[in-house]
Amino acid sequence: MLPVSIQMRILWTFAMGTVFVVLLQYQTSGAWSPQQGQPAARPDPVAESLVSLALSKVVVDEDAGVSRDLLMGISRQIARYVVYSASCSGGGGFVGNGFGGGGYGVGGGGFGAATVEPNTIFVITPTYRRPEQVADLTRLAQTLMLVRDIHWLVVEDSNTKSPHLAVLLQSFGVRYNHLIAPMPERFKKIRGAKPKGVANRNRGLKWIRQNAVEGVVYFADDDNTYDVRLFNEMRYTQKVSMWPVGLCTRTGLSTPIVKNGQLIGFYDGWIAGRKFPVDMAGFAVSVKFLLERPDAQMPYKPGFEEDGFLRTLAPFEPHQIELKADNCTKILVWHTQTKKNEPSLKVDKEKYKNTNILRLKDIIV
Repeated sequence: MLPVSIQMRILWTFAMGTVFVVLLQYQTSGAWSPQQGQPAARPDPVAESLVSLALSKVVVDEDAGVSRDLLMGISRQIARYVVYSASCSGGGGFVGNGFGGGGYGVGGGGFGAATVEPNTIFVITPTYRRPEQVADLTRLAQTLMLVRDIHWLVVEDSNTKSPHLAVLLQSFGVRYNHLIAPMPERFKKIRGAKPKGVANRNRGLKWIRQNAVEGVVYFADDDNTYDVRLFNEMRYTQKVSMWPVGLCTRTGLSTPIVKNGQLIGFYDGWIAGRKFPVDMAGFAVSVKFLLERPDAQMPYKPGFEEDGFLRTLAPFEPHQIELKADNCTKILVWHTQTKKNEPSLKVDKEKYKNTNILRLKDIIV
């Protein structure tokens, strides 16, 4: 058997060759419209088939830590990204992709059912402008780039869309919609803990109700850390699926307790009488199951957001939970939380006039 390093080189040779073949195919087939300057961008099944064929010729030693699924995800994403990137327009949308109003770009319009895979994962991510935002979103985006059939709903806690965030999201090459949902004013004025991210997540749920008919919903905070394998675990959720979450706290863990393959309770550092004492990163919901419960939403109750949302999915009981990650024996997501930092120091605009510093400071908070 060839060493893993040689296998990897062979794989990448096939994958990159496939990319160039696909790109050449698009150029010579008239996919680029001379009038529009854009292609009718859609995932190319031929490209993905070629990548699959290339991968099938490579022997992967999974015992050595090389995952065939991971390599396949990387190769597939390269093929898609080249086609999609070549089709980007200045207006932030793609043409001919079934998304009205630039569904691949900022804002996004109607969701074209013809372009959506049945098991698309809708990832809802609340975010707000802060020193760590760009770094956190970049890290999450780099993970999502390796996952097939992802639709990212990035919901900004703001009254207006940030142009900086709009540019950042478009640069990733991940299918997304940029939405806004500010926290209601009445909650901003209360003392103590505030229901952060609730308005954002409910806005994402509203978008899904209006635009999707099947798939899976997952709430992914931008400051967590995700193993790409997690998304295939949740992809075929029928109702509600759950798995362990690593916590960077003294408790260290939030998970269903499983004995002999059966759920017998929950392990979490804060049970607090919750029926579903789980972390936000520890569950996913079927879109069909959600749509059958039109009143399901997240409550504005700090500490009880997850439990409150899962309760609104009634009729639904703990014994119906689909246990993932090898009967909850693997940790594929970490609630890491980026350290909160103070805003950077202001710079002398006169001193740095006509330099790159002022442009960079527009990005940095």
